[in-house]
Order: sequence, then C-alpha cells, then structure tokens
Amino acid sequence: MNLVIDIGNTRTKYSVCTHDEVLKTVFVDAFLPSSIQWLKQEYKELDGVILSAVKDYSVELKNALLQKFQTFIELNASTPLPVENCYESKETLGKDRIAAIVGAFHLYPNKNVLVIDAGTAITYDILTAEGKYLGGNISPGLEMRFNALNHFTGKLPKVEKGDCYSLYGKTTEQAIRAGVQKGLVFEVDSTIASFKEFYNNLEVIITGGDAEFFDNKLKNSFFVHFNLTSIGLNRILQHNGESK
Repeated sequence: MNLVIDIGNTRTKYSVCTHDEVLKTVFVDAFLPSSIQWLKQEYKELDGVILSAVKDYSVELKNALLQKFQTFIELNASTPLPVENCYESKETLGKDRIAAIVGAFHLYPNKNVLVIDAGTAITYDILTAEGKYLGGNISPGLEMRFNALNHFTGKLPKVEKGDCYSLYGKTTEQAIRAGVQKGLVFEVDSTIASFKEFYNNLEVIITGGDAEFFDNKLKNSFFVHFNLTSIGLNRILQHNGESK
C-alpha cells in the first residue's frame, strides 16, 4: 500500500492507496510527522510514500518519511514518469499538473485527454493517445477572478460564487457574479471545443476544488475525477518502483 501526500498552494491532502485504488483521501491543515505513526498502525501494509509539494515543508517531515517508509519519492522535474513529458520548461511545470496527466493516462490509456484542473488557477493540459504530454494553458481560477475585481478596483465589492442563471445582473453583485461565472463557463466550453478540433475522440476530465461548479453548465461532455492527482501520484510511485 502507498501513501500519497499532496501539499498544494491553499490546501494539503493525503491519500491511502492500493495498487489500483484510492481508498481514502483526507484534507488537513498540514501533514505532520506525528501522523505517520498512527497511519502505519491503521494500515499495516503501508510501505511506499510519494510527496508532492509546491511550497516549503519541514525537514522533520522529510526525515520521518525517509525513516519510516521503504520507498520514498519526492516528486521533482527529474522524477521518471510513465508518460513522455514534452514540456520545454520542466522545472517550472506544476507538480499537480503532471500528476493529473499521469492520472489521466492511467484511467484512459491510448486516448487523447484534456485535463482541466479547476483550482486556485484553472489549467488545461493535453495528453495524446501515444502517451505524450504536450503542454497546456493557465488561467485565473474562479476565486481569483472575484478577488481581482475587488482588489484592482476602487469600489467593486468582494463577491462569492453562487447560483447565477440570468443573462445579466440587475445589481452590481449580480453583475459581477454573472460576469465571472458565465465568463469562466464560456472560456472552458470554448477551450474544449478548440482542442476537439485538433484531437479526435477527445476525453475531457475536470478535477480540482471547483470541479462541481461546472455540473450542468457546459455544453461539452466531461468526466469529474476529484482524486485524479492522487491517482497520478500513486502511479508515479508505482512506476519508479517498477523501474528499480
């Protein structure tokens, strides 16, 4: 069994996985060295761990992972992957993006796949049926768009996402919500349509904290996989074990 630790920009989560399945995913404020002991008591066969971190974490945590697990992988630009990474600036590629691509490769082998990660930023990444990750696009996420209107203007209020079905707003709050939310839906639908012009039989996966937002809003069909990053990280860990 494997432990997957994903330290993101705004949240941290860990997942307990078997070879093919994510058994449990938990969101925490921080993953601490003290968590390791009770996890290994609860899951006796836990012997491999992969850590993906986009921000600094303690030396104590790294040392504990090295000591307590037979296999430890810290994901970085040089980590061997089960896909061909064609990104030109690999050192700047977000770990969550490549992990999601590997997850898509595992779930949809021999398929063209567009992975949309709707989080702090919204990313669009393309994987070919031949297993080549070509690159993608980065755009402001839903919350970032609301924050930007408030931060960079003198009088526009901070608005939260919510139900928005009308064509336009009749108050400033409604107008912001309609503009931000409908604008993002139009962007995602248009991006999917553009990729479909170039890639036949394209599968579309949406993941990330705002994935549910797109339910019943897009014209294009898609699948939601909330554990896509965890699936990908688990597969990267397995791939490195197989390569040894």
